[in-house]
Parts: sequence; C-alpha cells; structure tokens
Amino acid sequence: MICLFLQRSADLPSPEIALAAGLLAVALAAAQFRSRWLGWWEGPLARLARRKWLAILVAALAPLLLRAILLPWFPAPEPRCDDEFSFLLGADTLAHGRLANPQHPFWVHFESVHILVRPVYASAFPMAQAAALAVGKALFGHWWAGVWLGVALMCGAICWMLQGFLPPRWALLGALLVALRLGVSSYWMNSYWGGAVAAAGGALVLGALVRIMRAPDWRHAAAMGLGLAVLANSRPFEGAVFGAVIGVVLLAWMLGRSGPSRGMAWRAIVLPLAAVLALTGAGMGFYFARITGKPWLAPYVLYRNTATMAPHFLWQSPRPQPLFNNRELRHFYLGWEMNAYLHALQAPLHDLKEKTGAYWRLYFGPLLTIPLVALPFLWRDRKGRRLLLMGAAFSLALVGQVWHNAHYAAPATGLAVLIVLMGMRRLRLWRWRRRPVGLCLVRGLPVACAAMLVVQVLAARLPADVAGQGSWRWPALVGVERARILGQLERSGGKHLVFVRYAARRDPGNEWVHNDADIDHSPVVWARELDRTGNANLIRYFEGRRVWLVEPEAAPPHPIPYQEAPPRLMPFIQLGAPGIEPLRSPEAVRRRVLERSEGGAGALHSCDVWNFYFAEVTGVAGPEADQGCYAGNDRSLPVSFDYWFAWVARQR
Repeated sequence: MICLFLQRSADLPSPEIALAAGLLAVALAAAQFRSRWLGWWEGPLARLARRKWLAILVAALAPLLLRAILLPWFPAPEPRCDDEFSFLLGADTLAHGRLANPQHPFWVHFESVHILVRPVYASAFPMAQAAALAVGKALFGHWWAGVWLGVALMCGAICWMLQGFLPPRWALLGALLVALRLGVSSYWMNSYWGGAVAAAGGALVLGALVRIMRAPDWRHAAAMGLGLAVLANSRPFEGAVFGAVIGVVLLAWMLGRSGPSRGMAWRAIVLPLAAVLALTGAGMGFYFARITGKPWLAPYVLYRNTATMAPHFLWQSPRPQPLFNNRELRHFYLGWEMNAYLHALQAPLHDLKEKTGAYWRLYFGPLLTIPLVALPFLWRDRKGRRLLLMGAAFSLALVGQVWHNAHYAAPATGLAVLIVLMGMRRLRLWRWRRRPVGLCLVRGLPVACAAMLVVQVLAARLPADVAGQGSWRWPALVGVERARILGQLERSGGKHLVFVRYAARRDPGNEWVHNDADIDHSPVVWARELDRTGNANLIRYFEGRRVWLVEPEAAPPHPIPYQEAPPRLMPFIQLGAPGIEPLRSPEAVRRRVLERSEGGAGALHSCDVWNFYFAEVTGVAGPEADQGCYAGNDRSLPVSFDYWFAWVARQR
C-alpha cells in the first residue's frame, strides 16, 4: 500500500498524450488521402486468429518473449514493498510444503507489515499470488518467473474470454493490446505485487458466462467456478463483487424467457458450479484454520483486527489502538494508515479524483480512451448497455476503499478491454465528411500502443522524475540497497544476524525486516533492534552467527559489526507492550525504577532524571519530557515519582 507511484510523476505530461494526438493527426491525413497502409497488420492477424487455440497460445507467449528480450536491460526486479515481501513469504512457505510456519520464539524481533507472527508466522495476504510465485520458483528457480507466467496466463485467458464475445481477430487484437499495455512494462510484470492472476480469474468468469448463455455446458460452469476460486484467493472483496455482478446477469438469464429448462440449468450450470465452489470453500477453510485457528476467519481479517487501527472501507470506524512493540509499526499503522483513512474520509472528492486517475492511467490512458468516445452508441445496444452497467456496478466497489492501488480492479481487466474493443468496432464505422477517419484511427491504435512500449523502453534512460509515469514501471532502483547487502553477506559465507536500526524520521515504506519462511536456517536473518535484554537474548539464540547492524537511512547503508556499533536505547514504546519483556508488566517497571532511584517514592526529581532511571532498568528510552511532563518552561522542575509514572503510563 505504501509503495504508491511517485505523486509528482502522475502530474507530469505523459508521452502517451503526444502519441494520442499524433495518432489523431495521422488518422486524419490517412483518411484524407484514403491511404490503406495503416491496416497492414489486419490480414496476418485475421489469418492467425482463425486458429483459436493457436491465437490463445500466441497471446500468452507474446508478453513472455517481449519481456525476456528486455531482460539484459531490465533484469528481474528486487522486492521493495511490504506487500511484495509478504507475498514472497507466502511463496516460500508453500515451497517448504507448508501452509504456515510455527511461531518463532523471538517473534517480536520479526514483526513486520502485512505479516502475521502470532499464532503462526505467515503472510497475511490471500495465497493465489504466492502460489504463482512458488510455481515459478519450482520451474525456473526464481520467484519472479511466477510473475512472468502469471502475465502469460492473464493474456491467454483474456483472449479465450474475448473469443466468446467477438470475432476471432478482435479477440486476438484485444489480448495483444493487454500484452502491450500491462504485460511488459507495467508493475504487474515488474514487481511481485500481483494483478495478473486476479485478471486471469476474472477473464475465466466472464468468458464462461457468455458461453453458458449461448450453450449451457458443465465444462463452462466448471470454468466459471475455477475463475471464482482464483478471485477468492487473490482479490477476495473485489472478486466477490465481480462474481456477484456476474451472478446477477446469469440468474436473470436463467429465469428469463431465453434461459434453459430447469433440468438443464441444474445439470449443466448449478451443480457443476456448486461443486467447484464447495471444494474451494473447503480448501480455503482448511487454509484459514491452519493460520488463524478458525476456518471462517481469513488471515488478512485477523491481521487487520489485531495489528491495525485504520479500517479498510470508508464506512467503517477505526479500531481501538493496539499495544505496539516498536516505534516503526506504530508510526506506520497510527501515522501513515490513519492519515490515509482521514484524508479519504475528509476529502472525498479529492480522494475520488486520485482513485479515478490511478485506475484510468493503468487500464486506459490517453490511447485506449479514444475508443471510449463511442460509449453513447454502445449504450443504445442491449449487450453493450449490459456490459457498461456491469462495469459501473463493479466500479462502485472501488470507491469505498481507503487505499487505491490499480491492481485492486484486476478482476475486471477483461471487462475493461472488452468495452474498449466494442468501442473500437463502433468507432471503425465513423466517417467525417465522407472520409473513413474512424477506420484509420482503429487501424493506427495498435501501432501507437506498440510505439508507446518503445517509448517506455527508451524513457528508462531518462531521469526518474521524467520517466516515472503511472502507466508503467520498470524494476525500480529503490530497494536495491537491501538486496545489495543481502547478496554481499550471502557471498561472504557463513550465517549472519542483521539488526536493523531505523532513524527517527524515515520512509514508512522502506521496511527491511523481512525473512524467509524458515528463519532459523536462513543464511541471513533480519531482526529489529529492540531493548537491550531482547537483543542479547536473540544473539544468544543465534549463537555462532556473525552479528551486524544496518541503518537503512545511512548514505549509503552498510553492515558494521554489532559489537563496534555505537549503543542506542530502544525508542520509547508504551508500558505493557506484550513483546518487550522489560515493559510487559507496568508494576514491575514501577518497582524497578523505585529500587534504582535515589530517595524512593518520596523523592522529587526532574522528568529527565526519572527517565534516566527508567532507561537504566528497561533498556528503553523514556518518553520526551516536553510532552506534558513538566509545567511551564522550566524543564528542571522536580516532580514526584507518582506524578511522573502516571504521565509515563499515559504515553503512547
């Protein structure tokens, strides 16, 4: 969530706007002189598209080959966001033959965003993306191969889906447009965030719908069930909304005049679909139970309910503040997430504008917006109106969410490209002053999309504030410092324990504490530097490892031997923190501070002196005294122990 595209880049003029303007100019000129050269690709495409399974294979292979060719210039990405590390943890867990990992005895040092450390150690996210990454690792030896294959699955599934709605050549054209826009240069291909798997699931559901309505068959119903299963395990909420939209259309058809007989409906639609969904529900319940202990409680729901405050939807209220074990997670959940929630709640129009812009830039952009001028004509057609209503209903599911990453809408990717293609077919008939301007526009659009990909490749050599656009993202330079240090330590041999010490002011998205599924046997273990006692116990637990300290905010960050690093008290965290042993019992803290202080409970000391005693007995820095501990401007003003301790107990 935190790793959104650079905001200032979203405000820069996109080269796609220039390409769209150039396409309009070329189309007008070609129509004026009745040139046919813009349609040079139509004949070969139509001949290939007649062989439907070959067309699906070509659609799937196109992004694979294009991205493979670019690997020397744009290698496989390094994970950089909390979401990506969480998916990779899930993939590594599956690769070890497990659904979850046992809770680590020193779990408090390994807490991180979007990760559960209690009651088990596991990813908080649905498992479909993790499963794709695990398959890629098993087949090709690299997690990113799962992303690569997932994009191929998406393009092939969209081609199959479009073949149910449109003539073969239009179906293949649509799949290739998706490959050009999403399959090579987007963050769906160049990160571990996902998007392609959910898009493939949505395409299976939509493609099965049109085939069922044409000729009910248990195989199509099973395909729909498979697509819904993929959606339930990739984008559960958006997938449920998309499935509900499809379900309404399917049910209306089944109950209408053109629907099947009752017997046919049960045999060919209801029973096969119910069987697949029942198996899916049982499998998901087993997975949930292994992680949360309850077959009805999803890992992500447990994670949100126990670790966070901000709700996922605007109509929900914030949860009570939990007890945090470190300053970094507190700042993320109480600071960044709550600020995002309040911004969306208090500035709904601005939030809606941001959401609309994020989705539009990725799925349409200036080029694919051109065919949307034909939407009024689609509305006049019954099938077109139904598709537009489906798209509008699904879009409502995106409005009420606090966060708005473009892959949230992935289940409707096939629907979006279908609407674009239907607009292109209408636009193709448009003539201006008896000249075939619409035909020239449609013929030039795929060429312009291919040219846009070339621009994206060349733009990677430009400065980041020029090259970074919301519609594409190559493997980023952000995050390579952690990967560089990880590779350096792995190449040095032996086993290592790396304490991560953050600065007071930091990017909340630059989180380095992420580990493999099997922490104890990992060559490099990343751990939070916490209190003095906890750090010493962790070092003893990992006896035999070389111990390092890394400060991510250093320029550049580099590991230094822990024994040579300057000592630092753990930044203050509230009394009662469940994972910090010296703070777990406020009464024990009270007793130990009194034992250490001079004069006992009846003594008067400044807040700074009481904080000094507190730090000595806990290894944790006291809270900032100027946050209400003393009155007026005299910091040396003495206060009683009870006054000071009551103030400390209120600090969060």
